[in-house]
Amino acid sequence: MENSAITINEQKTATAFSKQSIVFDNIYSQNTIVNYKRERVRNHLLQFIKPGSSILELNSGTGEDASWFANNGYTVHATDISEGMQSVLQKKIKQQQLEKRVTTELCSFTQLEKLKAKGPYDVIFSNFAGLNCTGDLGKVLQSFPALLKPGGIVTLVIMPEFCLWETSLLFKGKFKTALRRPFSKKGVKARVEGESFTCWYYNASFVIRNLSVHFKLLSTEGLCTIVPPSYIEHFAERYPKLYNWLKKKEEKYKSAWPWKTTGDYYIISFQKKSRD
Repeated sequence: MENSAITINEQKTATAFSKQSIVFDNIYSQNTIVNYKRERVRNHLLQFIKPGSSILELNSGTGEDASWFANNGYTVHATDISEGMQSVLQKKIKQQQLEKRVTTELCSFTQLEKLKAKGPYDVIFSNFAGLNCTGDLGKVLQSFPALLKPGGIVTLVIMPEFCLWETSLLFKGKFKTALRRPFSKKGVKARVEGESFTCWYYNASFVIRNLSVHFKLLSTEGLCTIVPPSYIEHFAERYPKLYNWLKKKEEKYKSAWPWKTTGDYYIISFQKKSRD
C-alpha cells in the first residue's frame, strides 16, 4: 500500500514538473537568490571532487547544473522522473554541444536499481530538494553505495524540518506556512502548475543515520539561513546593501550551529569509506 502511494505521488510530481519545464528557466534563471544558491552549492561540491569526475545527478531538472559541470570538464549522467524536464535538458545539451559530457536517463531516484547506466560514479549529486519529493528517502540513500566508487562523494541539498525564515512568518500572521515543516511527519501538500503532490522534510540527522555505515560525513552547511529564501521575491534588488551584508554573515556562519541546519535548505556531503 505504501509503495503504491509513493508511486502515485511520484507520478503527480512528474506531471507537475513536466508542465513547469517549459517555463522553469524563465522563472528562475534571473532570480538573484536562486543564482546565489546555485553558486553556493557548486562551490561546496567543488571542495571535494577531483577534476574530470563522473557525476550521477538525481532530479536534474532542466540541466542548469549538469550543463555547468559539463562545461567545466566533468561528465554527468543526468536523471529525472519528469519527461518534460528531460526534454528541455536534452535540447540544452544539443545547443551547447555537450553530448560527449552529458547523458540522460528517465529514472526515479526511488528506483536507482533500475538505472541502465549504473556507473560506478565518482559523485552522486542532488540539488534543490528534489529528494524531498519522496516519503521513502531512506530507500534512496541505501541505494548509493552500489553506485559509487570507493572514496566517492555524495552531495545533497535538502529541506529540513525547521526553517528560521519560515517560522518568522508567524509574526506576519502566515500561520500555515510558518508551521508547515514542524508538523509535517505525514507530508505536506505542494502545488505546481495546478498539480498537487506531497513533500516531506528531513533533518540532517536522518541522512547521517542512513548513510553512516558506508559513508563518513564531510560537511554540513546551511543555505538561506541568514540570506532570505528565494520565494521572498526581489529582496536582493530592493535591499542590495542588506542582501550583501546577509550574504557575508551566512558565509561566515554557514557551518556553525545552529545556522547549518536551520536554513531553507542544508547542503550535506559524505565520502564513501574505502572499506566497510
